[in-house]
Amino acid sequence: MRFPPSFLDDIRDRLRISEVIGARVQFDRKKTNAAKGDYWACCPFHGEKTPSFHCEDSKGRYHCFGCGESGDHFRFLTELDGLAFPEAVERLADQAGLAMPIMDKREREREEKRATLFDVMEMAAAYFRDQLQTSVGAKARAYLRDRGLAVDVQQFFGLGFAPDSRNGLKEFLAGKGVEKAQMEACGLVVHGDRIAVSYDRFRDRIMFPIPDARGRVIAFGGRAMAPDAMAKYLNSPETELFHKSNVLYNFANARKTAYERKQVIVVEGYMDVIALHAVGFTNAVAPLGTALTERQMALLWRMNEEPILCFDGDGAGVKAAHRAVDLMLPSLEPGRSARFAMLPEGLDPDDLIQQSGADALGEVLKAALPLADMVWERELHSGGILDTPERKAEFERRVKTVVGQIRDESVRRHYGQNINNRLAAHFGGSEKKSGWNNNQNWRKNQNRNGWGANSKNTYGSGRVNASPSLINSTLVKQRTNLPPMREGVLVMGVALHPALSVMFFEEFSTLQLQHQTLVKLHRSIVDVLAGYSGENDCMDREELRSHLITAGHEQTLELYEQQLRDNRVWQALPQAAFEDAVDGWKQAYALHLRNRTLHSELKAAQHALAHDDSEENLERLLQIRGEIESDEGTEALIEGFGVSSGRPSKGF
Repeated sequence: MRFPPSFLDDIRDRLRISEVIGARVQFDRKKTNAAKGDYWACCPFHGEKTPSFHCEDSKGRYHCFGCGESGDHFRFLTELDGLAFPEAVERLADQAGLAMPIMDKREREREEKRATLFDVMEMAAAYFRDQLQTSVGAKARAYLRDRGLAVDVQQFFGLGFAPDSRNGLKEFLAGKGVEKAQMEACGLVVHGDRIAVSYDRFRDRIMFPIPDARGRVIAFGGRAMAPDAMAKYLNSPETELFHKSNVLYNFANARKTAYERKQVIVVEGYMDVIALHAVGFTNAVAPLGTALTERQMALLWRMNEEPILCFDGDGAGVKAAHRAVDLMLPSLEPGRSARFAMLPEGLDPDDLIQQSGADALGEVLKAALPLADMVWERELHSGGILDTPERKAEFERRVKTVVGQIRDESVRRHYGQNINNRLAAHFGGSEKKSGWNNNQNWRKNQNRNGWGANSKNTYGSGRVNASPSLINSTLVKQRTNLPPMREGVLVMGVALHPALSVMFFEEFSTLQLQHQTLVKLHRSIVDVLAGYSGENDCMDREELRSHLITAGHEQTLELYEQQLRDNRVWQALPQAAFEDAVDGWKQAYALHLRNRTLHSELKAAQHALAHDDSEENLERLLQIRGEIESDEGTEALIEGFGVSSGRPSKGF
């Protein structure tokens, strides 16, 4: 049975090759970089002890450097399981959630016809490119030059020009033997029962070829040169090749960079994508003149688990951001979210770059708000002043209803906890202004100290907070030459128990640390362990120590190990049982992640206060500072572990 190439492409687009292969092999934690879509394993086609089998999501291919086997999704199943090709297609189609096509004679003819349409589109793209370089394209070249787009950028995106002619493209294609029906099927001409003679759809416009995921031209977008044109931007109509709700502009080009940078930027139009590319942001994509769709979000989440959606700084941009929030909420999953970068009012990304340069855009992207913040801010400002109990109750009902759209139970629960904390903090500030608690200085001092405003009784968070005596103890106070305790536990834990790297290699290798001496030690440990090729699962402690001493870390190792001993963090010390080392490392990692999240929230709160010095924003800032300081005395996130449960020898 012959399958339509488009159907096979759909399967490849919906399934990462690592998903297919990962169901049958165990990827190597040391060499694999999941964030880049780069995976290594021991080859399933021949026996080996070191991983030489490689697959790459961005290419949808695998290759073994040992035995030479290579192929795509389908070949993997036909070679490994001995399936016939149709069986492999059927299995992967089921995994991708696609119905198998019914290929009769008419369907085969349709698919053959579709294949020729790609050739027609490429001819049209070549025509538009050539026209841009002729005398009729002079004004278009001038416009692109004024927008700061160099010739190499224009060529990279295949930009062209459609002359102000009713038949220029039509006559060109006819001269190449293209039939009238093919031009119509590609959407290149306007035709219909009431149109006696078809004519070119695109006239007097700068042309943007729109490629599919494999880089083939499937449509065009045209930017009008005339200021009084009825439509500033005009896209191809829906065709056999082009369904705009399934396509992101620049997806094929941006995919690899997005993997490498662990970031994808979503803007609103072609020129924004190209302007970003021209100044180094080569990981940008755009929908095609419509609001984001579920299919487009699925493509974005394939590129990165937390895309940054960049919206124009006007009312329309805010509305578009809110629509995107509603689109995403039901589909959120662990590790799948988004951030929102809102531009200065009246500017789009291209305008901002033209006026203030690439650094200004970089700052906007760094300040992008998490999705949870967007939900809160939208609902907070959509219902007027919350000055009565009834209005507060209505606001609470509304924001919880929004969060209730999230289908994933775990994510929904965490959003619920987040909203409860925000409600407590926000209404707490409102009550103080209303006279419920006039002793504001006392409450703010409690917040600054980190024990009081953040207690279990206040917010019901269930966190274990430290006593004032512990906050002032040597366990928490940092000596000037030593890192925060949790950073020392994370790095020295692996240095003294290398087997932890087998269980937590991805978490360990991607640690973001503040203390520079630890950063260097951490980098050396990752390099040594990633290059290990011995017969055992992991390098032993003494061998790792020898490598680290050779790299110049002997004094650092001694200093930090003594820090662990001074503070009785026995879980990370050499004599600890491995099970205890695992528990200790997991606890330190949980605290570390929370600390980084709080610092991100602190930055956002400082930004909010700088723009609006309201009591609510001040209270939010003080609350976050209190939580950060309180965390310095938090022994663990799991109840019954550490000083608070009477086991001081296990705290860190």
